[in-house]
Amino acid sequence: MNEKINEDLKSAMKEKDTFKLSVLRMLKSALQMEQIAKKHELSDSEIASVIKKQVKVRKDSAEEYKKYGKEESVKALEEEIAILDAYLPEEMSESEITEIINRVFDDVKPTSMKDMGIIMKKVNELLVDKNADMSLVSKLVKDKLSNI
Repeated sequence: MNEKINEDLKSAMKEKDTFKLSVLRMLKSALQMEQIAKKHELSDSEIASVIKKQVKVRKDSAEEYKKYGKEESVKALEEEIAILDAYLPEEMSESEITEIINRVFDDVKPTSMKDMGIIMKKVNELLVDKNADMSLVSKLVKDKLSNI
């Protein structure tokens, strides 16, 4: 994955695509910071984790800008998210996530909201190498637990 990012960085330089170049440079910087923190070469799953964090930061920022009517900034952030999303595996659909949650519920047989931690731990184990929106996972688990 790192090679693909480096190749795209070079092609953005050659094409003089300053916007994409700046996004990829920010990503490279975040990856280097993570590599320094971990003190080893990053695996593809660790790179994906860094990219997910970058996407989340931009989504949160876009939400804030929407509240204040800064549409130009929102549009720029959405373009950045689109560039970063290209490096992530396809995100799981809500139905796929629900299917996994249902399997965990069948295994654990929770009785109240107090079992949320156990459920989330088991769901996380099953979603480790998959690209799932964890805020959606949390919301679905809470909804299912509140209906018990």
